[in-house]
Amino acid sequence: MMSKILPLITLLVLLLNPNLFNARETIETPIFPTPLPYQGYPPPLDPKLVELREVILHFKGTITCDPKRVTDTWHPEKSPCEYKGFYCGHPPKENHTYTVASIDFNGFGLCAPTVSGFLDKFVDLALFHVNSNNFSGTVPDVSKLRYLYELDVSNNKLSGNFPMNVFTIRDPVFVDLRYNDFSGRVPLRVFTLPLDVLFINNNAFNRRIPRNLGSSPVAYLTLANNGFIGPLPTSIKNVSNTLKEVLFLNNKLTGCLPYEIGYLKKATVFDLAGNRITGQIPYSFGCLRSIQRLNLAGNLLYGKVPEEVCALGALRNFTLSDNYLTEIGPVCESLVGTVLNIDDNCIDGYPNQKSPEECHAFLSRPKNCPVIDYVPCKKHSYSTPEHPAAPPPALSPTYSALHRRLL
Repeated sequence: MMSKILPLITLLVLLLNPNLFNARETIETPIFPTPLPYQGYPPPLDPKLVELREVILHFKGTITCDPKRVTDTWHPEKSPCEYKGFYCGHPPKENHTYTVASIDFNGFGLCAPTVSGFLDKFVDLALFHVNSNNFSGTVPDVSKLRYLYELDVSNNKLSGNFPMNVFTIRDPVFVDLRYNDFSGRVPLRVFTLPLDVLFINNNAFNRRIPRNLGSSPVAYLTLANNGFIGPLPTSIKNVSNTLKEVLFLNNKLTGCLPYEIGYLKKATVFDLAGNRITGQIPYSFGCLRSIQRLNLAGNLLYGKVPEEVCALGALRNFTLSDNYLTEIGPVCESLVGTVLNIDDNCIDGYPNQKSPEECHAFLSRPKNCPVIDYVPCKKHSYSTPEHPAAPPPALSPTYSALHRRLL
């Protein structure tokens, strides 16, 4: 008889231990995790859950819209583990404790004036995802949250300066602030956080990108669709061992195109479109050996497109439209119309170019950007590249972040 009972007991123990807190690991491709759902076999209501139920019910009273009737499940006679959007587990080394480990309100459309007095009460929380709601205010103090490592408050109505309480997260991995109304300066400290993922696109940040950008260990970085000004920090070369995708598009960046970008040997996506960057494309870009998508469109670049770049074997999309480039060689010519877009430039013999008058007006002005032929990877011989059929495109975390909803 006991041999039949023991497997059932073992199954129940496994079901009662989602182990969300121990799920933290380095993110290769940031994915919104799906915490284990409530299994229907809760232990007796933990004192922590009794306290948190009161916090949740108080927060429910501040909610002014609930289009999906989510809060109907937040019943005072039920465990918070049964509430929609809340997921429970055991904190590390506290198998006797059962509490809320994750909050996932993505896409609920809830309205509330603030999440202060709510988020900061969940001291054992690991994940907080509230993408696509209508929460106002800013990020509250989360310094008491011992295990928090993912914070997603994207696509809400948060506002003010950069939320400094992000720096109270003890060991952050994933921070997503995109599609809010944050403005002003991004602090230097942002690029000292041990993040794998940082999305701050589609806000109103309008100062210079911090000069210590290269101090960050980030793999996926999106600064697009803000109002950043000034040059790209040359310290970017210091993230050569970690940075995989970075988007600077649609800001107000100026200055010369830095050759230090060529150090990004692991980058697969680099997008600088829609700025006011000028100069010639550095030969060092021929060292971007992992690059698949390189977008420099809508800037003030001029001169010859380096053959070194067109010869990169991983290159699948190279966009140079709307610049003032004047020449391409045979390797680049072989890519026009498939991999390479050179529309709206000043290249003789090609259709869809700027008028001679417009080209002359720009090209006759004095140019102050130096020509740097230094190639860090020492690659000097080039031939016509072979571009086999590209595999089905994988999810690009940074480009996905340009969509208002990423659920």
